[in-house]
Amino acid sequence: MPRLSDTMTEGTVATWLKKVGDTIKEGDILAEIETDKATMEFESFNSGVLLHIGIEAGQTAPVDSLLAIIGKEGEDISALLSGGTPAPKVEATPAVETPATSAPQATVAIPAGVKVITMPRLSDTMTTGTVATWLKKVGDSVKEGDMLAEIETDKATMEFESFNAGTLLYIGIEEGGSAPVDSVLAIIGPAGTDVSGIAENYSKGGEAPVAAKTETAAPVEATQPVQETTTSDNSRIFASPLAKQIAKEKGINLSQVKGSGENGRIVKSDVENFTASAPAVAAPIASQTEVQSAPAVKPFVPAGETYSEKIPNSTMRKVIAKRLSESIFTAPHFYLTIEVAMDEAMKSRATINTVPDTKVSFNDMVIKACAMALKKHPKVNSQWADDAITIHHHVNIGVAVAVEDGLVVPVLKFADQMSLSQIGNNVKDVAGRAKNKKLQPAEMEGSTFTVSNLGMFGITEFTSIINQPNSAILSVGAIVEKPVVRNGQIVVGNTMKVTLACDHRTVDGATGAQFLQTLRTYLENPVTMLA
Repeated sequence: MPRLSDTMTEGTVATWLKKVGDTIKEGDILAEIETDKATMEFESFNSGVLLHIGIEAGQTAPVDSLLAIIGKEGEDISALLSGGTPAPKVEATPAVETPATSAPQATVAIPAGVKVITMPRLSDTMTTGTVATWLKKVGDSVKEGDMLAEIETDKATMEFESFNAGTLLYIGIEEGGSAPVDSVLAIIGPAGTDVSGIAENYSKGGEAPVAAKTETAAPVEATQPVQETTTSDNSRIFASPLAKQIAKEKGINLSQVKGSGENGRIVKSDVENFTASAPAVAAPIASQTEVQSAPAVKPFVPAGETYSEKIPNSTMRKVIAKRLSESIFTAPHFYLTIEVAMDEAMKSRATINTVPDTKVSFNDMVIKACAMALKKHPKVNSQWADDAITIHHHVNIGVAVAVEDGLVVPVLKFADQMSLSQIGNNVKDVAGRAKNKKLQPAEMEGSTFTVSNLGMFGITEFTSIINQPNSAILSVGAIVEKPVVRNGQIVVGNTMKVTLACDHRTVDGATGAQFLQTLRTYLENPVTMLA
């Protein structure tokens, strides 16, 4: 039984999607498991034949109880099952299935006060993590609550704080390195403690290799000189992982770049727009060849010659590619577009925003209208599985937010129960924290429907790929002033096009059309949303 949330102690098998005797491929969905936060799909990390089911549908069991055994067809598993309930993990579940704070499998005694920190599971779908930036170095004093590192998950780059106090004695995964959940990330303890045996033992006994030991107090960044993350006075430079990568490729010394991000953080645009006032002075360059391959200024390219560059894919970008490919290739999409008269919505918004401390956007009005329409058309608020369609009678709307490294979808839980002003405040809050990498994984889980708005960029009409496991996503365009026909007369009107992408496995054309009709009624008569 996997730990699918940081507070989960037991899980309930809601549905088995495979039965004993079925062939399993790595990545197949085995079951739907109900945690303390949500019902989530659980995929297999192994290939073979499902030989045994340890927890039947509807049953509840503690984390690490025997969930299933996968092996070769006809393989004898009686030894594993003898004695009744087997010990946890006899099925050789990967390291990602153990709690993120699990202790190392050590045969040596761990000195008093020493804590082994493992790669945390920062999202329900995370199996590996990448250390984007270390905010502490070996030898630094660490207080409880200090930020240790920025870790890139499959959804976002997030700050990871220490739950222990002491001295950072060991770093197991260098900057830029990736490792499975539960690999040794760091060791914290009293200054001067010898932890080499602990780290080596965990490396041998654990299920995932870790990076080479770091035994000196030299900054980790010293292995990447062109990324300079300290200045001459040893003050630290904070920069996003992408900004560091671009600086490395262009040969830019980050100590010369002024950051425009939060607390002076250097972001991508700062590096791209940087112009050196004098030759770079600090960072030693490995070779002249390296300088030529990563010039500080983009070279002039004569006509007829090509110039290109490669930017390594971040974990987020890889996962976006994987998830959207899975969605478009597995869910049969179809699209429905309507044009909505927005004149009354514009008048209502102007009136609402005269109230002190109230700021409602058109997107907030769209979200409210969607939430109310979904209550009337719950089939659109659904989820597909091979054995059944789940229709959600609660409305959790995901709001697509563009961030520096890609796209995240924070979720407004029970949006149908929120007022327009509450929706506005919540969207502003989660969007701001998403861009500042302060959003928690739980805030991006559990959506039943998604809204994506590109109207602010002047896009009048577009289609989106469904955010699985939702059955639909609404694409919202810009409000356009143009001639329209009203009561047989040509007048100036304001209209907005919205396109609903539907999964045809769960939503039929008529169902989607009826949802859009209701949505239009709410938007064209905003007073009906206040009833």
